[in-house]
Amino acid sequence: MLLRIITLLLFLLLQVMSSSGANNWIRLGCWYAGTPYISIPDIDSTLFTHLSCSFAQINSSTSEIYVSPAYNSYFSTFTPTVRKRNPSVITILSIWGGDAESSNFSSMGIDLSGDASCIVTNTMDLGTLLDEWRAAINTESKNSGQSRLILTVSGYYLPVIHSTSYPVDSMTRNVDWLNIVAFDYHLPRRENFTGAHAALYDPSSNISTDYGIKQWIAKGFPASKIVLGLPYYGYVWKLANPKDNAIGAPASGPGAALGGYIPYSYVMTSVKTYGAISEYNATYVVNYFTTDSSWVCFDDVEAIKTKVAYSKEKKLLGYVVWQIPFDDHWILSKAAYEEHKEQRHKKLFLVVFLPFVVGLTLLLGASTVYLQRRMVRMKGMRILTRGRKSSSPNLQAFSFADIKTATNKFSSKNKLGEGGFGPVYKGKLPDGLEIAVKRLSETSHQGAEEFKNEVTLTAKLQHVNLVRLLGFCTEGEEKLLIYEYMPNKSLAFYLHDPVRRMLFDWSKWVQVIEGVTQGLIYLQEYSRWTIIHRDLKASNILLDSMMKPKISDFGLARIFHKDDEEANTSRIVGTYGYVPPEYIRNGIYSTKYDVYSFGVLLLQIISGKKNTCVCGPEEDLNLLEYAYELWKDGKGMEFVDPLLDDSLSSCKIMRCMQVALLCVQEKWQDRPSMLEVSSMLKNESEAVPTPKIPAFWTRKADDATVQWGPEICSVDVETISQLEPR
Repeated sequence: MLLRIITLLLFLLLQVMSSSGANNWIRLGCWYAGTPYISIPDIDSTLFTHLSCSFAQINSSTSEIYVSPAYNSYFSTFTPTVRKRNPSVITILSIWGGDAESSNFSSMGIDLSGDASCIVTNTMDLGTLLDEWRAAINTESKNSGQSRLILTVSGYYLPVIHSTSYPVDSMTRNVDWLNIVAFDYHLPRRENFTGAHAALYDPSSNISTDYGIKQWIAKGFPASKIVLGLPYYGYVWKLANPKDNAIGAPASGPGAALGGYIPYSYVMTSVKTYGAISEYNATYVVNYFTTDSSWVCFDDVEAIKTKVAYSKEKKLLGYVVWQIPFDDHWILSKAAYEEHKEQRHKKLFLVVFLPFVVGLTLLLGASTVYLQRRMVRMKGMRILTRGRKSSSPNLQAFSFADIKTATNKFSSKNKLGEGGFGPVYKGKLPDGLEIAVKRLSETSHQGAEEFKNEVTLTAKLQHVNLVRLLGFCTEGEEKLLIYEYMPNKSLAFYLHDPVRRMLFDWSKWVQVIEGVTQGLIYLQEYSRWTIIHRDLKASNILLDSMMKPKISDFGLARIFHKDDEEANTSRIVGTYGYVPPEYIRNGIYSTKYDVYSFGVLLLQIISGKKNTCVCGPEEDLNLLEYAYELWKDGKGMEFVDPLLDDSLSSCKIMRCMQVALLCVQEKWQDRPSMLEVSSMLKNESEAVPTPKIPAFWTRKADDATVQWGPEICSVDVETISQLEPR
């Protein structure tokens, strides 16, 4: 029987692998003959499915295609040269415009490129041209008996330029794909402020790749024919004030030659030369750094991988790189390729390996749980006896040398991520215990106060749904926090990813909800003090080996005495989208702060939506408004992720939604306590009150009109250290 099961799994594996190979994803690299950074023989063609040679020209008088004599030798040898490393790579001739000569370039495709405003000036001509080219390509293929040439177009990120539209119908009929020029949105020579020139998202405007692609699809162009452009270059702005160096800061023009244009390889040279620290902005999906009065914006590994994952999520056809000579030792190309492979293997994992692992887990579950608990107890005893003791009886004071060894000298391969405190590394102690190490960054918005706060507070907290702090290190300028290692990352890793989210059915989400609820109840009711976390969000809820949730990151937490109900502060901290209105406006915080954050998180779990999304038929509602409107109209199920099914659970989704709306009510006095939340979720017979309007309500209500939504709900990813009330 076991042999039959293994044979079936192998058969499914081969089927999935063959089907995934048949549906090739485009990985197009552009090589420009006028760029001297890399020669054709040095191109690593194994990283691409297609390579284009740029640019041939079009004679405006004769309409003949030609190549400049200076570049003719490059074009004539391009295809055979790049195929030495990768015989299967497909080459494409990229065409611009110019004067008359001739060419003997041999390729398997044609790409029509050029200035977007020029291409769209006469859409009738472009539409007719594409019809004629497709007819000619079909005829040539029929007469020669060879496969058809590929025909592509490189186009602006929007389907409309200066009130003139691309010929979308003709393009849909004729081109194999459209290369979206998803960059150069903001230029130093054109604007007097810094900008994300290749922003995937922009919460403050529609100038972003995501908005443009949605517009193309809305015009009828299929997502399956869109190839996303990735720029291997950035721009340098000259800051008006070096201390004001965020996106949108005042600037006085380009900070370098060529209008501030700078290849990625030069960016990396600058980083090494000046010791600059690159910052990744997940809101816009860009990287940037500052040296003196220069502000450099570009796409580094994080941005490239995020954009490739985005292309997969949106079911686009692939990505196109402009241009590969700008890469630095193929760092970006390898990152894009590895992300592509990871995304491709997800289907294989879900179809074949996941059922096998689930079955194996069921067979060995009892013994595994027993062994894990036994090992944890043994390791816990070793921790209590390792090294010198700290002033906190439950914590260990580690030496910097020990932690440096455990993390392999803080190797980038050991890096798990980065938060407001600084980078987080995985490590292994000499006895084999795996740990997570948070290292305070020099550029961190948090500092000694948050470090001391987390050490002194977390040492006193012991609960199954709180991440355990094992120890710390303070040597010289170094400040390190050492935690138990959580192998299944954070809840944010699964919450909004359509593939990873499939790993959670409703019963698993209920386990998460129950665990977070119990962790908050302990903090508010059963610990020695009343603890206000003040930064409860998906990325601060970690998952252990059994996928059970644990609340982490107490750097912003505050202690209440048991008889206190509220407190006030002038220093506003937290994360956009999770911060309640009374805290933003008046600096008031209480246990109802965390209740509000829990309500937002619960709505995200139920819907699968981010709290930055714009919802509703008119796309004018934030997440809280949208949930309330649907619930009020008896259409709550329209808010629910269709993958969720509560038919076999005693915890019903609609009841959870109603409780979540109680948690996010405008007035903090109206919100339930976490004990009341737990009782309402567990007891089906208990009556649940009717929710009032949620916080940041922008629509007219019977008693008031609240207009805070657009101010607060625009960003949801960065922890802030100071937020001034508006």
